[in-house]
Amino acid sequence: MSTRWFTPRWLVALVAGAGVGIGLWASGSPKPRASALVGPGDRAVGTAEAARRAKDARVRDVTLTAAPTTLRLDGRKVTTWAFNQTVPGPQIRVNAGDVLRARVINRLPQPLTVHWHGIALRNDMDGVPDVTQKAIKPGGQFVYRFTVTDPGTFFYHSHVGTQLDRGLYGPLIVDDPRDTTAPRRDITVLLDDWIDGTGQTPDQVLTKLRSGATTGMDSSGTGSPDMGSMPGMSSASSDSSSSGSQMSENMPTRTSPLGEDTTDLTYPYYLINGRPATDPATVTVTPGERIRLRIINAASTTPFRVAVGGSRLTVTASDGFPVRPVTADTILLGMGERYDAVVTVPRSGAVPLVAKAEGTSAQALAVLRTGTGTNPMPDTKVKELAGRLLTYADLHATRAAALPARTPERTYTVNLTGTMTTYKWGIAAAKEGSATLPVRQGQRIRLVLKNETMMWHPMHLHGHTFQLVTGSAPGPRKDTVIVPPMSRVTVDLDANNPGQWALHCHNIYHAEAGMLTTLSYVKK
Repeated sequence: MSTRWFTPRWLVALVAGAGVGIGLWASGSPKPRASALVGPGDRAVGTAEAARRAKDARVRDVTLTAAPTTLRLDGRKVTTWAFNQTVPGPQIRVNAGDVLRARVINRLPQPLTVHWHGIALRNDMDGVPDVTQKAIKPGGQFVYRFTVTDPGTFFYHSHVGTQLDRGLYGPLIVDDPRDTTAPRRDITVLLDDWIDGTGQTPDQVLTKLRSGATTGMDSSGTGSPDMGSMPGMSSASSDSSSSGSQMSENMPTRTSPLGEDTTDLTYPYYLINGRPATDPATVTVTPGERIRLRIINAASTTPFRVAVGGSRLTVTASDGFPVRPVTADTILLGMGERYDAVVTVPRSGAVPLVAKAEGTSAQALAVLRTGTGTNPMPDTKVKELAGRLLTYADLHATRAAALPARTPERTYTVNLTGTMTTYKWGIAAAKEGSATLPVRQGQRIRLVLKNETMMWHPMHLHGHTFQLVTGSAPGPRKDTVIVPPMSRVTVDLDANNPGQWALHCHNIYHAEAGMLTTLSYVKK
């Protein structure tokens, strides 16, 4: 049974005084002394937190209790794990500048941590077992306390093993009290793929993937996604063992931007706000009302394409950071990505909000109800799904959100490796020959994420946001980015949050199988 997310053999070094493992250094690579690393308990971490926190900051207290629970999906009784007996977990809502104090109680049979996805918080509160903290033992508890500086759409979830593929997640919304331009009302849309309690657990799924079994899995991984190609990406060098014909078939195209291998698994259910399409989540709205959708992909292996029947989407933020407003018919979200989108509610009794599982015919459904009338059918067709799709090339950070122009002091080419055949995935810095990325406080860092595999990967960096390098106007600020097969994405970030920070694929099964590293601060 998998009991932690980060389980590579080289995760063995301990930082003196920190009590947690952060020595993710490859065998044979130069390994710094533990005293040279800025650990989670280092004074620099506390200093950075003090600079974020106002003296009169409001403290927002919440309690999250993780425990086994039972829910019904399409009339089926499903046993799973959840926070506070609900799936998703309770929505946490704070203002920018608040201090979030979250007491997490573990009543599960496994250890637990909670990661605050997308938040630039203090390192010792990031919730990565054996990297920033010791996992919370069964029967134990831990208090996370940190300042939330940036407004936006975020979420929280377990960061142990395959637990995210249960019900251990929930939305975290950070409001900006000074923002007078946003719609008066917003609706959180949490997307998920669901397999737990339907005959196999996520741990069993991982075991089958590693053994090459195909139960609950499309062994070829093929599908037929449809979206405009993503920008900021160029073809990677052809150093894969795949044949030229296979590469040609799997390369991203205008009609298949993620390539043909879109997911490792076929799930029995796809959910919006914890509800399947046969029993959709319903929100009462006013015809013609202008609302903001806060869309979060909390799934474990599934990208979703989202659209609202009869309405276009005006995207105003990506991964919590504002972008110049841009309008599209539909949005594709990789796992871990979030988008804010403003819609004008059509004058219809029951408006379908559809999230299609990319590369499949399955979809999740929610209903924006403006009056009487029957709900849309679970497989209702929404023409907007075939309309203009948002791409990264459409997104430009606002002037306030963009990073200042600056030449990077250090560039890493980060190779993403692995195959579905052996189900071993990897990540390493090419030039350094190292499994970590050493940085120093204050540096501008450039990461070239080079995908050498035949599958796409949503790469997520903890504790920071980066800016896509597109060669034109400033790209969007993000913390999770899609890297298509045999392609590369270039991002810049400022090393302004000391500690040890995970960088990994947000396909949790890929992360468990080795596609992870750390952005590792070292002392000057």
